[in-house]
Amino acid sequence: MRLLRPPQMRGPRNDNNNFMFEYKNLKNNDHEIWAAIKREIKRQSEEMELIASENYASKAVLEAMATVLTNKYSEGYPGHRYYGGNQIIDEVENLAIERAKKLFKAEHVNVQPLSGSPANAAVYMAFLKPGDKVLGLKLDHGGHLSHGHPVNFSGILYNFTQYEVDEATGRINMDKVYEVALREKPKMIVAGYSAYAREVEWQKFKDIADEVDAFTFADIAHTAGLIAAGEMNNPVPLFDVVSTTTHKTLRGPRGAMIMCQERFAKQVDRAVFPGMQGGPHDHITAAKAVAFGEALKPEFKQYAKQVIANAKTMAEEFMKLGYKIISNGTDSHLMVVDMTSKNLRGRDCEQILDQIGVSVSRSTIPNDQNPPLNPSGVRFGTPAITTRGLKELEIKLIVSWVDEALNNKDDQNKLAKLKNNIKEMCLRFPIPSV
Repeated sequence: MRLLRPPQMRGPRNDNNNFMFEYKNLKNNDHEIWAAIKREIKRQSEEMELIASENYASKAVLEAMATVLTNKYSEGYPGHRYYGGNQIIDEVENLAIERAKKLFKAEHVNVQPLSGSPANAAVYMAFLKPGDKVLGLKLDHGGHLSHGHPVNFSGILYNFTQYEVDEATGRINMDKVYEVALREKPKMIVAGYSAYAREVEWQKFKDIADEVDAFTFADIAHTAGLIAAGEMNNPVPLFDVVSTTTHKTLRGPRGAMIMCQERFAKQVDRAVFPGMQGGPHDHITAAKAVAFGEALKPEFKQYAKQVIANAKTMAEEFMKLGYKIISNGTDSHLMVVDMTSKNLRGRDCEQILDQIGVSVSRSTIPNDQNPPLNPSGVRFGTPAITTRGLKELEIKLIVSWVDEALNNKDDQNKLAKLKNNIKEMCLRFPIPSV
């Protein structure tokens, strides 16, 4: 294949790598950390993130994280704290809650969970007892470690049985889920995934759960931003409880939240505090509120729409070049590419693409015969590059460069030229917060 050069591209060139903050005190007090941060600013500015779980927080979100709110202890909830001096913290947390309710049409929201897996642990604690049976998607079929993998706390503490995607289609077969649920009679059914590219049939999950008298739990960590924007279906009004991270497609800070029906509010809140956590991170709560406010704006809907359009284009371009996509496409922001279709494996691809300045994450494929450290697949995602302003034209170029790199993995001259192509495109579409 001919080595492609980028055509004229939209966006101003930005190659000064100056970050939004001056960081005068950090520069003066810790040269080593500041030097590392500068290198990371340069790396993020000049390289491309195709990792489906990564994104770029806005300047406002970053500023909220870097505030004196981090100095405060506020165990408890607004109006019911175990420390004094929390009047303003209460205002911040209530604002985050009200914005999240509006965003997801939620009856009750807890914005205190520190990350996705702790949020899921709190959900299990709120609804289950150790040893209870739970139904979740297998990890190599697109699930998450916290959905019952035997090495994870979820698989250790609870009796997970698991459903799979259909071998022929790569999609969840709801008739098979129904069969497993009828046979196993779980107390909870978990839906929501980390490497499943298709729309989830929330109502069918709810119908199955109602028939076997199980709680419904949706983990929307990956698709929360797309759901908030109305570009994917929303399980929050339907399910008993929903968890999500607040970064990824939602573009907020690293953190999480739990949404549930009002009748479960007390048990969810008690599971988060004092069940799983002590004091919340109030500067992160403020940043969550900022991100929720951003997601309520019309331009966020356009962003989410473009994320999906870019992902669909990416999947189509890969398939044109002969790559096998699990489920033959995507409805969301991600896809898993079976690299054995090109006689490659996930870790090998990850390392090759690192050489041209493209970050990806290796991924298992359904019924993967290769080990998790070097599985058969690679997961690609479009949230971060869409935040930079890339659209379908650039996506087509990126896929061609990825293919060029994988087909010429031992040609250092070609890899160097491709790395320059990636850098040039990244500098023309700067990160909004850089």
